[in-house]
Amino acid sequence: MNQILPSNTILRNLGIDSLNDMQVAAQETILNDNNVLLLSPTGSGKTLAFLLPIFEMLQAEILSVQCLILVPSRELGLQIEQVWKKMGTAYKVNVCYGGHSMDTEIKNLSNPPAVLIGTPGRIADHIDRGTFRTDKIQTLILDEFDKSLQLGFHEQMSFIIGKLSKLNKRVLVSATSDIEIPKYTRVVNPTILDFIPEHQESNTLSMKMVVSKEKDKIGSLFNLICSLKSQSALIFCNHRDAAERISDALNEKGIYATYYHGGMDQDERERALIQFRNGSVSYLVTTDLAARGLDIPEMKHVIHYHLPSKEDEFTHRNGRTARMLATGTAYIIVHDSEKQLDYIDYSMAILKVDNATALPKPPEFQTVYISGGKKNKLNKIDIVGFFSQKGKLEKGDLGLIEVKDFISFAAVKYNKVKDLLQNIRDEKMKGKKFKIEVARKVIKKVEE
Repeated sequence: MNQILPSNTILRNLGIDSLNDMQVAAQETILNDNNVLLLSPTGSGKTLAFLLPIFEMLQAEILSVQCLILVPSRELGLQIEQVWKKMGTAYKVNVCYGGHSMDTEIKNLSNPPAVLIGTPGRIADHIDRGTFRTDKIQTLILDEFDKSLQLGFHEQMSFIIGKLSKLNKRVLVSATSDIEIPKYTRVVNPTILDFIPEHQESNTLSMKMVVSKEKDKIGSLFNLICSLKSQSALIFCNHRDAAERISDALNEKGIYATYYHGGMDQDERERALIQFRNGSVSYLVTTDLAARGLDIPEMKHVIHYHLPSKEDEFTHRNGRTARMLATGTAYIIVHDSEKQLDYIDYSMAILKVDNATALPKPPEFQTVYISGGKKNKLNKIDIVGFFSQKGKLEKGDLGLIEVKDFISFAAVKYNKVKDLLQNIRDEKMKGKKFKIEVARKVIKKVEE
């Protein structure tokens, strides 16, 4: 068969020159075979590997859902949606997940997308309510399905798959190879594409240990951050309250940090991530929730303030750095009183950071909040135009812009924010007055 490559336009839209070997193989196999198991490391471009053949298979005349993508977390769902939108196809996509407004989702589904992405619990709920037709769904993708199994979504996935009567293509995607395929997936003798290297521990990841003299390791963490030449880092700890405590302590010392964990509400989580992604905050303190499926840039530095009890969580955390061919460093901060874990080689290089006390440079950007989004007919181009013309910003003054359903966020150079807000105070964007202000930081809620 002729190798089907996507139109150059799609690749151009994604800012990619060519596909990697895994993506080329996946495209051909998914188009030709009905049961596929794709194994490839985190950060290798798996999302595009299955989205491109999906695009080839969609039929413009079918006006209901044709492809369902099940994901273990909302973060991963939103990430896939982003890639699909970047591709610039004419086909609609929607994401459904717990914590999102059900009414908004039902409204979106009344004009059905060709590609529907969602978490198993929420998709099962929609199928139960009959909010979209399932009789035209021919392709099912289970992304990071090993994680969905770990999280216990068996029942929901079995229910969903049982309702897809016209399914003729099933693709399972995972970053780990030792997985059992449950019967209810109806995936029998799949074509296996295994791109996981034999020695998955990348040689490009170096490990260093910081020995803390104090039992409370905040001082050592502070010194370590001061030694990283103002580069951002992801800091892992084991508990929610620790994430908040560490973030607060760093901020008190003049370091721009925020926290992220599963106990925060949706908006707060979103806000913390946006500020970290766009460079308004340099350090994200998080629990293991963030080790998978999070849409954040590749990190040069991962810091383990606490070590997880299981080796695979440790690997996933480190997977946030040294992805593909990049280089990165993972640091572990230890104190003598801590129990030694079997999977850590304690003879690794020790990094002395006691003398490092020069604060990292403050972030270049500050996040500006806009009280309108997609549903208010706002897009990135509108915001760029308004901030440039009325706000008098120049080309390099604007960083990452993210447009959500009803709100948007834009990263603006720190020293330009005050003038910008002054210049646009009485101005309208697209004939409407929006509330535009410095986005609030995610801070710990103090109990009354």
